[in-house]
Amino acid sequence: MGLGIINAALAAVQELRAKRQLDRLQLLAREPVTVVRDGEDRTVAPAEVVVGDLLRLRAGEQIVVDGPLVAGHVEADESLLTGESDPIAKGLGDPLLSGSSVVGGEGRQRAEAVGADSHAGRLTLAARADTTVLTPLQWRIELVVRLLILLVVLMSGAILAQAALEGSTVLRFVQTSAVLSGLVPYGLFFLIAVAYTVGAARIAGRGALVQRTNAVEAVSRVDVVCTDKTGTLTSGRLTLVEVVPEGGDEAGARALLGTFARSVASTNATTAALAGDASLAGEAVDVVDEVEFRSSLRWSGITLADGTSLVLGAPSTLRASLADDALAAPDVVRRRTDEGLRVLVLARAEGPLRDADDRPRLPRLRGVALVALADELRDGVTEVLAHLDEEGVAVKVVSGDDPDTVAALARRAGLSGPAIAGPRLAALEGDAFDEAVDTHSVFGRIAPEQKEQIVTSLGRRGHQVAMVGDGVNDARALKSAQVGVAMRSGSSVTRDVADIVLLDDSFTTLPPARTEGRRIIAGVGASMYLFLARVATQMLVILTVTLLGLGFPYTPTQVGLTLFTVGLPTFFLTMWARPAPPAEDLLVSLARFVVPVGVLTAGFGTAVYAYLYQLVTTGLTTYRDAMGTELWVQYTGLAATDPDFVTSAATLGAQSGLSVFVSTSALVLILLLAPPHRVFAAWAPVTDDRRPTWLALGLFAAFAVVLLIPATQEYFGLTAPDPPVVEAAGVAIVAWFVTLSLVLRHRVLERVLGLYPRPAVAA
Repeated sequence: MGLGIINAALAAVQELRAKRQLDRLQLLAREPVTVVRDGEDRTVAPAEVVVGDLLRLRAGEQIVVDGPLVAGHVEADESLLTGESDPIAKGLGDPLLSGSSVVGGEGRQRAEAVGADSHAGRLTLAARADTTVLTPLQWRIELVVRLLILLVVLMSGAILAQAALEGSTVLRFVQTSAVLSGLVPYGLFFLIAVAYTVGAARIAGRGALVQRTNAVEAVSRVDVVCTDKTGTLTSGRLTLVEVVPEGGDEAGARALLGTFARSVASTNATTAALAGDASLAGEAVDVVDEVEFRSSLRWSGITLADGTSLVLGAPSTLRASLADDALAAPDVVRRRTDEGLRVLVLARAEGPLRDADDRPRLPRLRGVALVALADELRDGVTEVLAHLDEEGVAVKVVSGDDPDTVAALARRAGLSGPAIAGPRLAALEGDAFDEAVDTHSVFGRIAPEQKEQIVTSLGRRGHQVAMVGDGVNDARALKSAQVGVAMRSGSSVTRDVADIVLLDDSFTTLPPARTEGRRIIAGVGASMYLFLARVATQMLVILTVTLLGLGFPYTPTQVGLTLFTVGLPTFFLTMWARPAPPAEDLLVSLARFVVPVGVLTAGFGTAVYAYLYQLVTTGLTTYRDAMGTELWVQYTGLAATDPDFVTSAATLGAQSGLSVFVSTSALVLILLLAPPHRVFAAWAPVTDDRRPTWLALGLFAAFAVVLLIPATQEYFGLTAPDPPVVEAAGVAIVAWFVTLSLVLRHRVLERVLGLYPRPAVAA
């Protein structure tokens, strides 16, 4: 009852925590926005915006509704929604999506979709959907427990009906019910909850927060990792790779580049990377005019106090204005972009950077240098991807960026494989779509909904998928994957829906998490052998002894001994387990072990029980004085003349012998599962880990103490370790171990069933 209540409480707490976490998902910021109503500006909360409102948009503000731009000109950062890393210029009539933000310009937007009807609202609702599923290990345990409950119910009905017909006392009826209900292995659910919690704590020490406990196991079964590019494989920072000067003066070119980067007032990722590069000389100087970078311009420029003007921009944009375009020649640029580099041109301007109407314009330019930058790979990414490849885990890069750029970056990270663009993928359906997803490794220009489709497609192919992302555009894919992994630096929505959050934004946490999951699976799997062997033995003993008409073989306190012989061993075996690949045939393996163990242990145990029952009965009936009647009076608490005296004494003696045999055999099973010597290697190979052996010896010593102390004898309803009890149990243990070893070594069960050796397959 205690374990059942604990299991129910743990499940309730986990479900409530998950529900609260999903309910608080909020894609849109809660800062007030400015709307124009009746010609006046009003500040309202985002939830108060209605269809038809005009919203003022300024740089740095988030867009909270869907609708077109009706006045002005803005640049929108939609990277969290689409994965496109560059700002997008928006003109009159262009749609703006809620969840994006304004990074430049000003304008007005008309609200056409608000609240749950907006893009952000739909994403939030999808992210809030509960997609909790059982892992394979949980599913197997639940299946086994359901089958056991069914068997216990059927067996209990027959045994309790028989007890009622025989007129058993209420006390005996309650004791029998308690023993039968204890056959359900509630401890398995408790054990797996503890194992998940311990695994999550270990992973947290490596820099990952586990938000769904069974994700510790799920990550160990992953055979495909889908990852975004920006913010996941890369840190979002740029590094200077190359400066190719015009005319050979690299030092002068680097000095001008450093001066430009450190003098601009409006910094972006590019200028920030250049300004922080120690290899570039040049100091910040006074600027009399500056043209900020905008995606519509694709260049920026400054005019210094001495009249010098510098421009930094895309080669394709600057090429037409360069006096000599050899520096920005297409083939020169292409060689570098094919390597995943970002290429820019630094040039001197021979005229003002604005026209008569004060609008930015490109004058005649003279090239100074070609500048190549690279997205900075996160620390350890290359090593982790190589490790995953060795483990047989496929890695697929799924990004909203250009496929060639994504493919080049993937090659830098050590990944190879064909690339495919989102529009081409969208044209495929059914099996053709699934085949394309399965065979390609790089996906570019992928829309957010396509990320979810890719994950779902891999699932249809039987893959266990982990999705790694940081943006809102990754949220639905994270929820569709077996394991969703988010970066701590990513959006709050992505972190909230993820199963695992990488606190250090480091991929290096994935291999330890995978190893920890495999450790848990191996440990819980080993524990299931002990749990189910105990249940099978007790069920068969109860049935056999009842059929022989020898009374009920257990009392609730005697069953409590399994805390020492099964409960503690399974806990420690789970904690001490070594990582191993998940066994897909776990149920078959369990049957191969549990059936012979249960049958043989129950058979020898029943023999011990019947022998001692008959021995005590005969002795007290025929040789009353020789059997120490006074001692049995003390054991049973009944007078020698009581009609139930002989039956109670025989039952108590038989139960004591059965408990000694079953408890000792349970401890020997530990040695069969973790053999310290080849004598015990009938089921598993010899291990160099001696902790299970010392555990078994320690528990055996503790059990011996229980048998020797009168108070514990009385508590567990046992007699003292009298010679007949010890001798019967000892002989049975030796015979049981020899027989079981032969049966397991030679796979007798499979041979009897005709399953071994397997029939040859015709060519």
